[in-house]
Amino acid sequence: QVQLVKSGGGSVQAGDSLRVSCAASGRTLSSYVMGWFRQAPGKDREFVATISRSGAMRLYTDSVKGRFTISRDNAKNTMYLQMNSLKLEDTAIYSCAAARRDWNMVLVRRHNEYDYWGQGTQVTVSS
Repeated sequence: QVQLVKSGGGSVQAGDSLRVSCAASGRTLSSYVMGWFRQAPGKDREFVATISRSGAMRLYTDSVKGRFTISRDNAKNTMYLQMNSLKLEDTAIYSCAAARRDWNMVLVRRHNEYDYWGQGTQVTVSS
């Protein structure tokens, strides 16, 4: 069992930066592919980014490429999402997720392939 606890988030203005973190307890995070998803009001949950177990591989949805950076510190059992140049359309509830995988060079972008989810955290971008 993995418990994912998020921190960060909040309200910022367009163009600002924000970082959200996802700390894991219960199991070693290095055994899991990690991902970030978001859901805006009235919209479906959307894949944002995923990172392989070691952090060597990363994948982003097109709308955040060049602005968001997913990273992880397995020694601290924590994953991060650094969000720069935030836009109004980035407003959403952001959730982290963990997927147990035996191989290192694996990424997971479909939400139904994740085993554990953290609570959502609100990110609001205003003009």
